[in-house]
Parts: sequence; C-alpha cells; structure tokens
Amino acid sequence: MSRQLDTQLLHTGSPEFDPDTGVAPVNVPTVRTSTVRFASTQAFQEVVRRKRQGERIPSYGRQGMATHYALEDAINLLEDGKHCFLAPSGVAAISLVFLALLEPGDHVLVPDSVYGPVRKLHESVLQRLGIEVEYYPPQPGAAEQRLRNDTRLLYVESPGSLLFEMQDLPALAKAAHERGVVVAADNTWGSGYLYRPLSLGVDISIVSATKYIAGHSDVLMGAVSVRNDELARRIHDTHYALGQTVGADDASLTLRGVRTMPVRLAQHERNLKALLPFLAEHRGVERLWCPAWQQDPGHALWQRDCRGANGLLSITLATDSMAAAERFVNALELFGIGFSWGGYESLVQLLAPEDLAGHSVFTQHRPVVRLHIGLEDPNDLMMDLQQAFAAAGIAQ
Repeated sequence: MSRQLDTQLLHTGSPEFDPDTGVAPVNVPTVRTSTVRFASTQAFQEVVRRKRQGERIPSYGRQGMATHYALEDAINLLEDGKHCFLAPSGVAAISLVFLALLEPGDHVLVPDSVYGPVRKLHESVLQRLGIEVEYYPPQPGAAEQRLRNDTRLLYVESPGSLLFEMQDLPALAKAAHERGVVVAADNTWGSGYLYRPLSLGVDISIVSATKYIAGHSDVLMGAVSVRNDELARRIHDTHYALGQTVGADDASLTLRGVRTMPVRLAQHERNLKALLPFLAEHRGVERLWCPAWQQDPGHALWQRDCRGANGLLSITLATDSMAAAERFVNALELFGIGFSWGGYESLVQLLAPEDLAGHSVFTQHRPVVRLHIGLEDPNDLMMDLQQAFAAAGIAQ
C-alpha cells in the first residue's frame, strides 16, 4: 500500500516485534556502544563478508548501530535518496562532499551567496590542497557560463542562507551533466520535506539536520544523501577514512525530530505567511527577502519546485543607521539573538553591509535582519516586531 510522506515519517525505522513476547517499543532504542561482540570467528567473518556486499550490519560503533540506521532510513525517505551518510554537523557534511570528490588541480563552482563556513573551507583547506574555487552570482546562466574542462563539482545553495536566492536546479543539473560535472546542493532550507534536489536532477543533497529535521535546537547533525552507487562509494570511503561519526543520543534526538516535522513545518509556514503582509507594508522595511513572497525574484521557482515554506525571511531595514538596526534587534523580546534556525523558537540575526559584501544581488547597502519565525502565536510576534520598530525609531 502506498502511503503519504507524513505517514511514512511516523513509521519508518519502527522496531520489529519481539518474536517471543510479541512486544515492540514505539521509539527506536538508543544503542550506545563502541564495541560489538561476535559469537565466534566464523560469525565475525560472515559479518565482514555481508558488509562487503553492502549490508548494514553492526560491527563497530563508529560505523553505526540500529539507531543510526533508522535515522539514515528516515533521511533517505525525506530526500528520496538511496544512500545516506551521517556527519557531526552540517559543515562536516559539506566538507565530506568536497573532500570526497575533489583533488589537486580541480575546479569547483560555488555561489557567491554561499553559507559563510564554505568560504572558510575554501580559504583554510581547499586552497592549501590546490583546489580552485570560483564564485558565481546565483542568477540564470551564470554558473553554466563558468563551467570548464577541469570543473569537477558544481555546488549549489538554493535558497541561499541569508537572502534566499532561488536557483533553477534542473537547468543547472542538465548543463553540468552535459560536461560530466557532479552537482551537489545544500538542502538545509528544504530539509527534504519542502524540497528534494535529488528529484530535480542533483547528484548529492546535503542537509544540516541540526535545523528543521531535529527541530529543537538541542543537537548538531549533518547528512549527505545520494542515489548513485559510485558516488556513494567515493563518499563512503572518505567518510570512513576521516572517522566521521555521530553519537547514538544525537541520532536518537534527530530521529525524534523527524516524527514531528510535518506539523512543525506547517505551523512555521502559517506563521511566516501571517507576518509577510505586515512586514511588506511596514514603513520600516525597505525590502523583503523570501521566496514564498509573491514579489520575490525567486517566487516562480519556489512555486514550481517546493511544496511549502518554512519560517525564514530577511528584511532590509529602511535606515542607514547600524545603531538604529541594533536598537531594533535589542528591543525584540520574543526573538532570541542567534546564528542558527529551524528550532521551535524565533530568532534574529543582524547582518551589516560588510556581512553581505560578497553577495552580488545585494545592492542597497543598508542593514539586513534575518528572522526565523518560530512556533509562537503570530499575533504576539507581530506585536513584538511593531514595538521593536518603534523603540528603534525606524520609519515612524
């Protein structure tokens, strides 16, 4: 029987009934162990043989236990993937892909709006390894024009992490594949539930499960999903060699978040859409940055490729004063000041013009505030924003 994704997310990885007692726990047990025992040398050899054939059988804690396998299955379900690799954070998952696929002399394309730690990866690791990174504006045709004979990876972030620029993933994948270039996408915004890059032609989907998958701001987790067996082998070998592993408790907490993703994301979207008209009409807002807003340049792509929105948006404030922007942020009572997002709580991050200096689409050079709309009552959030505008004296 074919079941809807929401139903599958509640039941994937559920433990089997004990054949003797007929009893099974609802939640996947958290298996905490570093060492696995084998009944005999023959049993050990049989496990090794079956693992070489691709079976997932516990043999050592670093390579995953039942808790990890259940989370891998859930993320593959979200991403429409076949192979999943867990990593200690989203940045660790990104680094895994770059190090697995690139070698000295290779050329990689990255959008200029990319998540800041990717630039740090370039400057501190890739550059030292002799890998050339070229930044392209996330605009139609820009990446395609920069593909070269030595390009090995096209890395896409769509939507972008600060201004939420949408890119045409099917068009990018088609152009890259015609040149034999692998395409990887950061899918943290969509987290598989809202957006499936693998289904749009991308080869590798990377997600910070810290955000909407875990959903409670209490765990760090990254994941890489692929369909292609050869790419999976290359990523597996690097994953193993680097010793990337996650604790069973973190896997369990993330799996807990999977079970409530549909209801959480639906409420994030409702709250976002309740606040968008208020912010769009407020005199303190010069511009909205959110692909779910009908006037956003990426709205048509969002409508075509996504099945919903989350709680993220940015606003350009109608002021040239960073001091006023700081007063606005400091006056907010329900929005915590923080870098992350995807949890149940509302958050705010102030972006100075220099924070966006590398973003080709940013031309106003005024303070930008990124908001994560949490699960609070939207009327309370609206009143909090209104009093913060007043306290800051912005467009009153």
